[in-house]
Amino acid sequence: MPLPRWLAHINKRVFNPAGGAPGRPAGADPHWPGVGEGYRTPLDALPLPDGYLFIPMYGPRTDWVKNILLAQAARLWIDGHGIELQSRRLVKKRGIWPMLPTTTKTPPGISSKSELPRMDIRRQGSET
Repeated sequence: MPLPRWLAHINKRVFNPAGGAPGRPAGADPHWPGVGEGYRTPLDALPLPDGYLFIPMYGPRTDWVKNILLAQAARLWIDGHGIELQSRRLVKKRGIWPMLPTTTKTPPGISSKSELPRMDIRRQGSET
């Protein structure tokens, strides 16, 4: 079960401006992974052998998840470097979690049935 939307509103207005969390302008914290251009959404990006798995703490219906699913590609920013991503899709936690290190902890609100956004790293010359 995702975290409640009221918590998202509190985080966005109260806690995020001080801590580099969702909704911060581009460049607000170059060490926090984020997706987007001009207005980045900081998030949890877990590396996979061929891409990244994203943790939507407020569920898969949030605006940033909808945006990356509609886009042909996205850019993930980590430590100030952009990584081009493609092949966006939702995957079930139970199917993808075994690809992560065994020490990866399940965040609150994420169950084995949760749908999580996944994207592949775009290789030079590959199509979206």
